[in-house]
Amino acid sequence: MHEQPFCDQEPVFVSGRDGYDTFRIPALITAPSGAVLAFCEGRRHGMGDSGEINLVLKRSLDGGVTWQPMQLVAEDGPNTVGNPCPVIDRATGTIQLLLTHNLGEDTEAEIVNGTSKGTRRAWVTRSTDEGATWSAPTDLTATTKAPDWTWYATGPGVGLPLRSGRLVIPCDHMVAETMEYRSHVIYSDDHGETWQLGGVVGDGVNECQAIERRDGSLLLNMRNYDRVHANQRALATSADGGLTWSPLTYDAALVEPICQAALLRGPEAPPSTRHRVLFSNPADRERVKMTVRLSYDEGETWPVAKELFAGPSAYSSLAVLPERVIGCLYERGDTHPYETITLARFSLSWLTDGADRIP
Repeated sequence: MHEQPFCDQEPVFVSGRDGYDTFRIPALITAPSGAVLAFCEGRRHGMGDSGEINLVLKRSLDGGVTWQPMQLVAEDGPNTVGNPCPVIDRATGTIQLLLTHNLGEDTEAEIVNGTSKGTRRAWVTRSTDEGATWSAPTDLTATTKAPDWTWYATGPGVGLPLRSGRLVIPCDHMVAETMEYRSHVIYSDDHGETWQLGGVVGDGVNECQAIERRDGSLLLNMRNYDRVHANQRALATSADGGLTWSPLTYDAALVEPICQAALLRGPEAPPSTRHRVLFSNPADRERVKMTVRLSYDEGETWPVAKELFAGPSAYSSLAVLPERVIGCLYERGDTHPYETITLARFSLSWLTDGADRIP
């Protein structure tokens, strides 16, 4: 394990390469063997959210130092396939990758206002060999999307395997009549064979990530559009595995520019008394200053914060890499945030300036 302070950063996806104009929307997981999987959207012809978009992947077998050639995980010709949200079933090792689909000619605005030719749909693809191969996508829309929802998104980021065995995927949607963004979760209690709609949170929130706290409750951390609590992350909790959620609260310590963020339970080593929760986002009113925070009290306070990059940055995903190295896969650039998707690899001793000690 890496106890010495270190932080290295290298781009994993570079816009303009591999046949894609832009790479966006990162998701990062570590498989049981230690293989590291970096997912994102490959946007074929432009930077925008519509058009021909494919779900792509790179795998690393050395902890994120080097990467195998890019894989195409899911595509549908000229249409949009994206919003990666993988989760690993601890019982089987199967990776369930939740994603969304819509016609490439339909924009978000058209889907939201009901003038699109199609609508957003929820898909899942699976891998039983730690990302080397993937099944054909299956459509889950019938059991995971309400009839009056227009916009719909899985993640982006990572899903949550609960200690009970339930798999939980943070999602968001828009209701046709109210035109309000809301967060919700979907879940599976049968190892990903079927998926159901869980509890809904909102209004004025959407892209979200979750952790399971030590007491078994869930904490949902959401992108927030509420101008009364402007530039603060929104929170909700669940005591029943995501079936219902508390009213919204807000965390003024988690400054945001209205952007996706990452939340993850950090490395633990029994009999350690340190229970770590990690959070990353652009910690500013603009999409700059990618920052990682650390909490020792289940996200109540954030005594540790360290900037990974001062410049343009946006979406991110966190994972615990082999040897308890922390990985933050994030959008980063010199003139705008979408020039690369870069992996920062760092030790807890770097993040905490040596104040964190693993027994």
